[in-house]
Amino acid sequence: MKLYGLKNCDTCRKALKELDNVTFVDVRDQGVPAQTLSRAFDQFGGALLNTLSTTWRGLDADERAKPPLELLTAHPTLMKRPLIEKDGALFLGWSDAVREALG
Repeated sequence: MKLYGLKNCDTCRKALKELDNVTFVDVRDQGVPAQTLSRAFDQFGGALLNTLSTTWRGLDADERAKPPLELLTAHPTLMKRPLIEKDGALFLGWSDAVREALG
Protein backbone atom coordinates (compact mmCIF):
# COMPACT_ATOMS: atom_id res chain seq x y z
CA MET A 1 0.00 0.00 0.00
CA LYS A 2 1.23 3.52 -0.84
CA LEU A 3 0.10 6.77 0.68
CA TYR A 4 0.78 9.90 -1.39
CA GLY A 5 0.73 13.04 0.72
CA LEU A 6 2.77 15.64 2.54
CA LYS A 7 4.85 14.92 5.62
CA ASN A 8 3.53 18.03 7.39
CA CYS A 9 -0.16 17.34 6.55
CA ASP A 10 -2.15 16.47 9.68
CA THR A 11 -4.58 14.27 7.77
CA CYS A 12 -1.75 12.30 6.17
CA ARG A 13 -0.13 11.82 9.58
CA LYS A 14 -3.41 10.49 11.03
CA ALA A 15 -3.73 8.04 8.14
CA LEU A 16 -0.13 6.87 8.55
CA LYS A 17 -0.70 6.21 12.27
CA GLU A 18 -3.77 4.08 11.58
CA LEU A 19 -2.48 2.10 8.62
CA ASP A 20 -0.09 -0.85 8.69
CA ASN A 21 2.39 -1.80 5.99
CA VAL A 22 2.20 1.50 4.16
CA THR A 23 4.89 3.21 2.09
CA PHE A 24 4.74 7.00 2.38
CA VAL A 25 5.47 9.06 -0.73
CA ASP A 26 5.96 12.79 -0.11
CA VAL A 27 4.50 14.44 -3.20
CA ARG A 28 6.52 17.61 -2.64
CA ASP A 29 9.79 15.67 -2.89
CA GLN A 30 8.91 12.72 -5.12
CA GLY A 31 5.73 13.73 -6.97
CA VAL A 32 3.11 11.23 -8.06
CA PRO A 33 3.82 8.84 -10.95
CA ALA A 34 2.07 10.10 -14.11
CA GLN A 35 0.12 6.85 -14.54
CA THR A 36 -1.16 6.95 -10.93
CA LEU A 37 -2.08 10.62 -11.22
CA SER A 38 -3.95 9.98 -14.47
CA ARG A 39 -5.87 7.05 -12.95
CA ALA A 40 -6.72 9.13 -9.89
CA PHE A 41 -8.01 11.98 -12.06
CA ASP A 42 -10.10 9.55 -14.14
CA GLN A 43 -11.61 8.17 -10.93
CA PHE A 44 -12.04 11.32 -8.82
CA GLY A 45 -12.21 14.10 -11.42
CA GLY A 46 -12.16 17.63 -10.06
CA ALA A 47 -12.26 16.36 -6.46
CA LEU A 48 -8.56 15.51 -6.84
CA LEU A 49 -7.70 19.21 -7.13
CA ASN A 50 -7.61 21.00 -3.77
CA THR A 51 -8.81 24.52 -4.57
CA LEU A 52 -8.70 25.49 -0.88
CA SER A 53 -4.93 25.02 -0.60
CA THR A 54 -2.41 27.79 -0.15
CA THR A 55 -0.75 26.61 -3.37
CA TRP A 56 -4.00 27.23 -5.29
CA ARG A 57 -4.42 30.68 -3.75
CA GLY A 58 -0.90 31.53 -4.88
CA LEU A 59 -1.61 30.76 -8.54
CA ASP A 60 -2.60 33.51 -10.95
CA ALA A 61 -5.67 33.27 -13.21
CA ASP A 62 -3.63 31.98 -16.17
CA GLU A 63 -2.19 29.12 -14.10
CA ARG A 64 -5.61 28.22 -12.66
CA ALA A 65 -7.02 27.98 -16.20
CA LYS A 66 -4.63 25.17 -17.15
CA PRO A 67 -5.96 21.58 -17.39
CA PRO A 68 -6.10 19.91 -13.96
CA LEU A 69 -3.62 17.14 -14.79
CA GLU A 70 -1.10 19.69 -16.03
CA LEU A 71 -1.55 21.71 -12.82
CA LEU A 72 -1.20 18.61 -10.61
CA THR A 73 1.95 17.54 -12.43
CA ALA A 74 3.51 21.00 -12.07
CA HIS A 75 2.24 21.52 -8.50
CA PRO A 76 1.72 18.14 -6.79
CA THR A 77 0.82 19.92 -3.54
CA LEU A 78 -2.47 20.89 -5.22
CA MET A 79 -3.64 17.30 -4.87
CA LYS A 80 -6.20 16.55 -2.21
CA ARG A 81 -4.61 14.31 0.39
CA PRO A 82 -4.02 11.60 1.12
CA LEU A 83 -4.22 9.57 -2.07
CA ILE A 84 -3.92 5.92 -1.10
CA GLU A 85 -3.20 3.07 -3.49
CA LYS A 86 -3.93 -0.46 -2.30
CA ASP A 87 -3.99 -3.54 -4.52
CA GLY A 88 -4.61 -1.40 -7.59
CA ALA A 89 -7.52 0.50 -6.02
CA LEU A 90 -7.32 4.22 -5.26
CA PHE A 91 -8.82 6.05 -2.29
CA LEU A 92 -8.91 9.81 -1.75
CA GLY A 93 -9.02 11.55 1.61
CA TRP A 94 -9.30 10.06 5.07
CA SER A 95 -13.04 9.79 5.61
CA ASP A 96 -14.87 7.11 7.56
CA ALA A 97 -15.72 5.41 4.26
CA VAL A 98 -12.04 5.25 3.26
CA ARG A 99 -11.04 3.94 6.69
CA GLU A 100 -13.69 1.22 6.48
CA ALA A 101 -12.68 0.24 2.93
CA LEU A 102 -9.04 -0.08 3.96
CA GLY A 103 -9.76 -1.69 7.33
